[in-house]
Amino acid sequence: MNYRKGRGAQINTHNHFLKHEHEIRDDFLNYCALENEKSEVNKTQYLQIYPKTILNKVNSPDIGVAYSMNPYQGCEHGCIYCYARNTHEYWGYSAGLDFERKILYKANAADLLEKKIRSKNWRPQNIMFSGNTDCYQPIEKKIEITRKMLAVLLKLKHPVSIITKNALILRDLDILTKMAALNLVNVSISITTLSEQTRSILEPRTTTIKKRLETVEVLTQNAIPVTVMVAPIIPAINSHEIISIVKKVSELGATSVAYTIVRLNGAIGKIFTDWVQKTYPNRADKILHQIQDCHNGNLNDSRYQKRMSGQGKIAEQIKLQFELAKNRYLKNKEKLVLDFSRFDKDQKNQISLF
Repeated sequence: MNYRKGRGAQINTHNHFLKHEHEIRDDFLNYCALENEKSEVNKTQYLQIYPKTILNKVNSPDIGVAYSMNPYQGCEHGCIYCYARNTHEYWGYSAGLDFERKILYKANAADLLEKKIRSKNWRPQNIMFSGNTDCYQPIEKKIEITRKMLAVLLKLKHPVSIITKNALILRDLDILTKMAALNLVNVSISITTLSEQTRSILEPRTTTIKKRLETVEVLTQNAIPVTVMVAPIIPAINSHEIISIVKKVSELGATSVAYTIVRLNGAIGKIFTDWVQKTYPNRADKILHQIQDCHNGNLNDSRYQKRMSGQGKIAEQIKLQFELAKNRYLKNKEKLVLDFSRFDKDQKNQISLF
Protein backbone atom coordinates (compact mmCIF):
# COMPACT_ATOMS: atom_id res chain seq x y z
CA MET A 1 0.00 0.00 0.00
CA ASN A 2 1.34 3.42 -1.02
CA TYR A 3 0.20 5.64 1.89
CA ARG A 4 0.96 9.32 1.39
CA LYS A 5 2.14 10.60 4.77
CA GLY A 6 1.29 14.19 5.51
CA ARG A 7 -1.87 14.06 3.41
CA GLY A 8 -5.44 13.32 4.38
CA ALA A 9 -6.89 12.09 1.09
CA GLN A 10 -5.01 9.23 -0.49
CA ILE A 11 -6.67 9.46 -3.90
CA ASN A 12 -7.91 11.98 -6.44
CA THR A 13 -11.58 11.35 -7.17
CA HIS A 14 -13.20 12.11 -10.52
CA ASN A 15 -14.41 15.68 -10.98
CA HIS A 16 -17.98 15.21 -12.17
CA PHE A 17 -17.91 18.60 -13.91
CA LEU A 18 -15.21 17.37 -16.29
CA LYS A 19 -15.88 15.01 -19.20
CA HIS A 20 -12.21 14.18 -19.68
CA GLU A 21 -9.56 13.93 -17.00
CA HIS A 22 -5.88 13.12 -16.98
CA GLU A 23 -4.92 11.12 -13.89
CA ILE A 24 -1.38 10.62 -12.59
CA ARG A 25 -0.71 6.91 -12.48
CA ASP A 26 -0.06 5.39 -9.08
CA ASP A 27 2.62 3.07 -10.48
CA PHE A 28 4.80 6.12 -11.15
CA LEU A 29 4.42 7.28 -7.54
CA ASN A 30 5.14 3.76 -6.32
CA TYR A 31 8.30 3.72 -8.43
CA CYS A 32 9.44 7.00 -6.88
CA ALA A 33 8.82 5.64 -3.39
CA LEU A 34 10.74 2.44 -4.12
CA GLU A 35 13.67 4.40 -5.49
CA ASN A 36 13.61 6.79 -2.51
CA GLU A 37 13.12 9.68 -4.88
CA LYS A 38 11.07 12.76 -4.09
CA SER A 39 8.09 13.23 -6.36
CA GLU A 40 7.19 16.80 -7.28
CA VAL A 41 3.60 15.63 -7.65
CA ASN A 42 2.89 15.67 -3.91
CA LYS A 43 4.17 19.21 -3.29
CA THR A 44 1.69 21.94 -2.48
CA GLN A 45 1.12 24.47 -5.25
CA TYR A 46 -0.11 28.02 -4.61
CA LEU A 47 -2.09 29.72 -7.37
CA GLN A 48 -2.97 33.42 -7.27
CA ILE A 49 -6.46 34.44 -8.37
CA TYR A 50 -8.38 37.73 -8.52
CA PRO A 51 -12.10 37.10 -7.88
CA LYS A 52 -14.76 39.78 -8.37
CA THR A 53 -16.43 39.21 -4.99
CA ILE A 54 -15.32 37.98 -1.56
CA LEU A 55 -18.58 37.69 0.42
CA ASN A 56 -20.81 34.66 -0.07
CA LYS A 57 -24.46 34.75 0.98
CA VAL A 58 -25.29 31.91 3.40
CA ASN A 59 -28.84 30.61 2.99
CA SER A 60 -28.60 27.59 5.27
CA PRO A 61 -30.87 27.70 8.36
CA ASP A 62 -28.30 25.44 10.10
CA ILE A 63 -25.70 28.22 10.25
CA GLY A 64 -26.31 31.44 12.17
CA VAL A 65 -24.46 33.79 9.84
CA ALA A 66 -25.52 35.91 6.89
CA TYR A 67 -22.26 35.82 4.90
CA SER A 68 -19.02 33.89 4.77
CA MET A 69 -15.66 34.88 3.28
CA ASN A 70 -12.78 32.67 2.34
CA PRO A 71 -9.37 34.11 1.43
CA TYR A 72 -8.34 30.67 0.17
CA GLN A 73 -9.84 27.92 -1.95
CA GLY A 74 -8.57 24.47 -1.08
CA CYS A 75 -6.90 23.80 2.26
CA GLU A 76 -3.47 22.38 3.02
CA HIS A 77 -4.63 21.16 6.43
CA GLY A 78 -5.91 18.07 4.62
CA CYS A 79 -8.70 17.12 7.04
CA ILE A 80 -10.10 13.92 5.60
CA TYR A 81 -13.71 14.69 6.52
CA CYS A 82 -13.85 18.28 5.21
CA TYR A 83 -17.22 19.08 3.61
CA ALA A 84 -15.56 21.86 1.56
CA ARG A 85 -13.62 19.38 -0.58
CA ASN A 86 -16.44 19.22 -3.11
CA THR A 87 -16.15 22.95 -3.88
CA HIS A 88 -12.72 22.37 -5.41
CA GLU A 89 -14.45 20.71 -8.34
CA TYR A 90 -15.90 24.08 -9.38
CA TRP A 91 -12.32 25.19 -10.09
CA GLY A 92 -11.57 22.16 -12.24
CA TYR A 93 -9.75 20.14 -9.58
CA SER A 94 -10.42 16.97 -7.61
CA ALA A 95 -11.98 16.95 -4.14
CA GLY A 96 -9.26 14.50 -3.11
CA LEU A 97 -5.53 15.20 -3.13
CA ASP A 98 -5.96 18.29 -5.30
CA PHE A 99 -7.99 19.98 -2.55
CA GLU A 100 -5.03 19.97 -0.18
CA ARG A 101 -2.12 20.45 -2.57
CA LYS A 102 -3.52 23.02 -5.06
CA ILE A 103 -4.30 26.13 -3.02
CA LEU A 104 -5.84 29.17 -4.67
CA TYR A 105 -5.34 32.46 -2.84
CA LYS A 106 -7.39 35.62 -3.37
CA ALA A 107 -4.79 38.35 -3.53
CA ASN A 108 -7.34 41.17 -3.71
CA ALA A 109 -9.59 39.93 -0.88
CA ALA A 110 -9.02 42.86 1.51
CA ASP A 111 -9.79 45.44 -1.20
CA LEU A 112 -12.95 43.56 -2.21
CA LEU A 113 -14.09 43.39 1.40
CA GLU A 114 -13.59 47.08 2.05
CA LYS A 115 -15.33 48.06 -1.16
CA LYS A 116 -18.32 45.86 -0.32
CA ILE A 117 -18.90 46.98 3.25
CA ARG A 118 -18.37 50.64 2.31
CA SER A 119 -21.00 50.35 -0.42
CA LYS A 120 -24.14 52.47 -0.22
CA ASN A 121 -26.62 49.65 0.45
CA TRP A 122 -24.52 47.59 2.89
CA ARG A 123 -25.86 47.10 6.40
CA PRO A 124 -23.72 45.35 9.06
CA GLN A 125 -24.46 41.64 9.20
CA ASN A 126 -22.78 38.60 10.71
CA ILE A 127 -19.85 37.61 8.49
CA MET A 128 -17.86 34.43 9.14
CA PHE A 129 -14.23 33.82 8.22
CA SER A 130 -13.65 30.26 7.01
CA GLY A 131 -17.13 29.17 6.10
CA ASN A 132 -15.42 26.94 3.54
CA THR A 133 -11.66 26.64 4.10
CA ASP A 134 -9.41 27.70 6.99
CA CYS A 135 -8.37 31.36 6.85
CA TYR A 136 -5.27 30.56 8.94
CA GLN A 137 -3.93 27.64 6.90
CA PRO A 138 -0.12 27.53 6.45
CA ILE A 139 0.22 29.94 3.50
CA GLU A 140 -1.41 32.72 5.55
CA LYS A 141 1.78 33.00 7.58
CA LYS A 142 3.56 34.27 4.48
CA ILE A 143 1.00 36.32 2.55
CA GLU A 144 -1.23 37.63 5.40
CA ILE A 145 -4.50 38.01 3.48
CA THR A 146 -6.58 37.24 6.57
CA ARG A 147 -4.67 39.81 8.62
CA LYS A 148 -5.27 42.49 5.99
CA MET A 149 -8.98 41.70 5.98
CA LEU A 150 -9.13 41.89 9.78
CA ALA A 151 -7.49 45.33 9.60
CA VAL A 152 -10.30 46.49 7.30
CA LEU A 153 -12.95 45.18 9.71
CA LEU A 154 -11.33 46.88 12.69
CA LYS A 155 -10.95 50.17 10.82
CA LEU A 156 -14.66 50.21 9.95
CA LYS A 157 -15.72 48.60 13.26
CA HIS A 158 -17.54 45.75 11.53
CA PRO A 159 -18.17 42.53 13.53
CA VAL A 160 -16.85 39.17 12.39
CA SER A 161 -16.86 35.53 13.47
CA ILE A 162 -13.79 33.36 12.91
CA ILE A 163 -13.42 29.61 12.87
CA THR A 164 -10.00 27.99 12.63
CA LYS A 165 -7.90 25.09 13.87
CA ASN A 166 -4.56 26.85 13.49
CA ALA A 167 -2.60 28.56 16.28
CA LEU A 168 -1.48 31.14 13.71
CA ILE A 169 -4.48 33.19 14.82
CA LEU A 170 -2.40 34.28 17.83
CA ARG A 171 -0.21 36.30 15.47
CA ASP A 172 -3.13 38.71 15.14
CA LEU A 173 -3.74 39.29 18.85
CA ASP A 174 -3.03 43.00 18.37
CA ILE A 175 -6.05 43.33 16.09
CA LEU A 176 -8.29 40.81 17.84
CA THR A 177 -7.91 42.34 21.29
CA LYS A 178 -8.96 45.75 19.94
CA MET A 179 -11.97 44.19 18.24
CA ALA A 180 -12.90 42.18 21.33
CA ALA A 181 -12.87 45.32 23.47
CA LEU A 182 -15.65 46.63 21.20
CA ASN A 183 -17.56 43.31 21.04
CA LEU A 184 -16.70 42.97 17.37
CA VAL A 185 -15.30 39.44 17.25
CA ASN A 186 -15.85 35.92 18.44
CA VAL A 187 -13.57 32.99 17.68
CA SER A 188 -14.31 29.30 17.28
CA ILE A 189 -11.41 26.88 17.64
CA SER A 190 -11.94 23.41 16.16
CA ILE A 191 -10.77 20.60 18.45
CA THR A 192 -11.88 17.15 17.34
CA THR A 193 -9.68 15.06 19.64
CA LEU A 194 -7.25 15.23 22.55
CA SER A 195 -5.14 12.47 21.00
CA GLU A 196 -2.18 13.71 18.98
CA GLN A 197 -2.01 10.35 17.20
CA THR A 198 -5.62 10.67 16.05
CA ARG A 199 -5.07 14.30 15.05
CA SER A 200 -2.04 13.44 12.92
CA ILE A 201 -3.95 11.03 10.70
CA LEU A 202 -7.35 12.77 10.75
CA GLU A 203 -6.03 16.32 10.18
CA PRO A 204 -2.43 15.80 9.04
CA ARG A 205 -1.19 19.38 8.48
CA THR A 206 -3.06 21.14 11.26
CA THR A 207 -1.74 22.67 14.47
CA THR A 208 -1.02 20.10 17.18
CA ILE A 209 -3.59 19.52 19.91
CA LYS A 210 -1.24 21.01 22.50
CA LYS A 211 -0.94 24.23 20.47
CA ARG A 212 -4.70 24.36 19.90
CA LEU A 213 -5.41 24.07 23.61
CA GLU A 214 -2.85 26.80 24.27
CA THR A 215 -4.61 28.94 21.67
CA VAL A 216 -7.93 28.64 23.53
CA GLU A 217 -6.19 29.64 26.74
CA VAL A 218 -4.29 32.62 25.30
CA LEU A 219 -7.35 33.99 23.51
CA THR A 220 -9.49 33.83 26.64
CA GLN A 221 -6.71 35.38 28.73
CA ASN A 222 -6.88 38.32 26.29
CA ALA A 223 -10.66 38.65 26.76
CA ILE A 224 -11.42 37.23 23.32
CA PRO A 225 -14.49 34.98 23.59
CA VAL A 226 -13.89 31.42 22.39
CA THR A 227 -16.28 28.70 21.33
CA VAL A 228 -14.82 25.24 20.79
CA MET A 229 -16.18 23.29 17.85
CA VAL A 230 -15.95 19.56 18.53
CA ALA A 231 -16.65 18.94 14.91
CA PRO A 232 -17.13 16.65 13.33
CA ILE A 233 -17.88 13.80 15.67
CA ILE A 234 -16.98 10.59 13.86
CA PRO A 235 -18.48 7.51 15.52
CA ALA A 236 -15.89 4.96 16.65
CA ILE A 237 -13.03 7.44 16.07
CA ASN A 238 -13.56 10.42 18.39
CA SER A 239 -17.10 9.96 19.75
CA HIS A 240 -15.73 8.62 23.04
CA GLU A 241 -13.87 11.89 23.74
CA ILE A 242 -16.81 14.28 23.98
CA ILE A 243 -16.94 14.73 27.75
CA SER A 244 -13.16 14.90 28.19
CA ILE A 245 -12.82 17.57 25.45
CA VAL A 246 -15.58 19.76 26.91
CA LYS A 247 -14.09 19.45 30.40
CA LYS A 248 -10.62 20.41 29.19
CA VAL A 249 -11.63 23.45 27.14
CA SER A 250 -13.91 24.75 29.89
CA GLU A 251 -10.89 24.74 32.21
CA LEU A 252 -9.02 26.83 29.64
CA GLY A 253 -11.75 29.47 29.47
CA ALA A 254 -13.97 28.52 26.52
CA THR A 255 -17.41 30.09 26.88
CA SER A 256 -19.32 27.54 24.81
CA VAL A 257 -19.03 24.38 22.73
CA ALA A 258 -20.83 23.05 19.68
CA TYR A 259 -20.66 19.92 17.58
CA THR A 260 -21.68 18.36 14.29
CA ILE A 261 -21.82 14.72 13.24
CA VAL A 262 -19.70 13.83 10.22
CA ARG A 263 -21.52 13.67 6.90
CA LEU A 264 -19.73 12.47 3.81
CA ASN A 265 -21.37 14.42 1.01
CA GLY A 266 -20.52 14.18 -2.67
CA ALA A 267 -17.05 12.84 -3.49
CA ILE A 268 -16.09 12.81 0.21
CA GLY A 269 -17.84 9.47 0.71
CA LYS A 270 -15.39 7.76 -1.65
CA ILE A 271 -12.38 9.71 -0.32
CA PHE A 272 -13.19 8.92 3.32
CA THR A 273 -14.00 5.26 2.61
CA ASP A 274 -10.65 4.76 0.88
CA TRP A 275 -8.86 6.54 3.74
CA VAL A 276 -10.57 4.66 6.58
CA GLN A 277 -9.91 1.28 4.95
CA LYS A 278 -6.19 2.15 4.75
CA THR A 279 -5.95 3.84 8.16
CA TYR A 280 -8.24 1.68 10.30
CA PRO A 281 -8.47 -1.59 8.34
CA ASN A 282 -9.64 -3.63 11.33
CA ARG A 283 -12.57 -1.38 12.18
CA ALA A 284 -13.32 0.42 8.94
CA ASP A 285 -16.64 -1.39 8.49
CA LYS A 286 -17.70 -0.51 12.04
CA ILE A 287 -16.89 3.18 11.51
CA LEU A 288 -18.73 3.36 8.19
CA HIS A 289 -21.77 1.49 9.52
CA GLN A 290 -22.04 3.77 12.55
CA ILE A 291 -21.85 6.86 10.31
CA GLN A 292 -24.64 5.35 8.21
CA ASP A 293 -26.66 4.75 11.37
CA CYS A 294 -26.62 8.52 11.95
CA HIS A 295 -27.92 9.31 8.46
CA ASN A 296 -30.77 6.90 7.84
CA GLY A 297 -28.53 4.22 6.34
CA ASN A 298 -26.42 6.56 4.21
CA LEU A 299 -23.02 8.22 4.57
CA ASN A 300 -24.63 11.62 4.04
CA ASP A 301 -27.92 13.38 4.69
CA SER A 302 -28.29 16.79 3.03
CA ARG A 303 -31.58 17.75 4.67
CA TYR A 304 -31.51 21.00 6.62
CA GLN A 305 -31.80 20.58 10.42
CA LYS A 306 -30.87 16.90 10.07
CA ARG A 307 -27.56 16.87 8.20
CA MET A 308 -25.41 18.24 11.05
CA SER A 309 -27.04 16.58 14.06
CA GLY A 310 -27.97 13.26 12.50
CA GLN A 311 -30.70 10.97 13.75
CA GLY A 312 -31.01 7.49 15.17
CA LYS A 313 -29.64 5.74 18.22
CA ILE A 314 -25.96 6.73 17.89
CA ALA A 315 -26.80 10.35 17.06
CA GLU A 316 -29.03 10.52 20.13
CA GLN A 317 -26.25 9.12 22.33
CA ILE A 318 -23.87 11.81 21.03
CA LYS A 319 -26.46 14.52 21.70
CA LEU A 320 -27.01 13.32 25.27
CA GLN A 321 -23.26 13.27 25.94
CA PHE A 322 -22.97 16.89 24.80
CA GLU A 323 -25.90 18.00 26.92
CA LEU A 324 -24.40 16.27 29.93
CA ALA A 325 -20.96 17.80 29.34
CA LYS A 326 -22.32 21.33 28.82
CA ASN A 327 -24.49 21.16 31.92
CA ARG A 328 -21.57 19.93 33.98
CA TYR A 329 -18.80 22.21 32.75
CA LEU A 330 -20.31 25.23 30.95
CA LYS A 331 -23.61 25.79 32.72
CA ASN A 332 -23.04 29.36 33.90
CA LYS A 333 -21.08 30.67 30.93
CA GLU A 334 -22.62 33.08 28.45
CA LYS A 335 -21.91 33.43 24.75
CA LEU A 336 -21.00 36.89 23.44
CA VAL A 337 -23.48 38.88 21.35
CA LEU A 338 -21.68 40.90 18.68
CA ASP A 339 -22.25 44.66 18.59
CA PHE A 340 -23.41 45.84 15.14
CA SER A 341 -24.11 49.40 16.24
CA ARG A 342 -20.47 50.57 16.02
CA PHE A 343 -20.12 50.06 12.28
CA ASP A 344 -18.79 53.19 10.56
CA LYS A 345 -18.41 52.79 6.80
CA ASP A 346 -17.22 56.40 6.45
CA GLN A 347 -14.21 55.89 8.73
CA LYS A 348 -11.22 57.61 7.13
CA ASN A 349 -8.52 57.07 9.75
CA GLN A 350 -5.81 54.65 8.80
CA ILE A 351 -4.80 52.13 11.47
CA SER A 352 -1.10 51.26 11.51
CA LEU A 353 -0.85 47.51 11.90
CA PHE A 354 1.97 46.49 9.58
